[in-house]
Amino acid sequence: MTIDDIRADFALLDDWEDRYRYVIELGRALPPLPEDLRTEANKVRGCASQVWLATKPVANASSGRASGMDMQGTSDAMIVQGLIAVLFAIYQGKTLEEIVATDAQRIFGELGLSEHLTQQRSNGLASMVKRIHSDAEMMLAA
Repeated sequence: MTIDDIRADFALLDDWEDRYRYVIELGRALPPLPEDLRTEANKVRGCASQVWLATKPVANASSGRASGMDMQGTSDAMIVQGLIAVLFAIYQGKTLEEIVATDAQRIFGELGLSEHLTQQRSNGLASMVKRIHSDAEMMLAA
């Protein structure tokens, strides 16, 4: 699922309840996060619910340096799990430089999701985006 697929599907859904259900279904489609990745180091601070994001570099075959990032994640809240799925769709297939430069908050705004999230969920989303950008920046610096 790409962010363009999500945009197209959102355009077909008129009702926000349907859009919420769709986001929840996206979250349910994520592969389960292995228990060994549910660590304090992978826990995202600033989220009202429990959120874990595990990232690892994806090496460029020719240079051996990290060029991208593999992401896994989960939450104990269904809607947040869906937001994680949307974030992964935004960042999937991007280089580390593109990840750092991508404004996920703007994309959430374009989808209309930002205005339909509670303040706590918005803060949690910002924390997840910050974490992904921070991990990408650390991989770039390595």
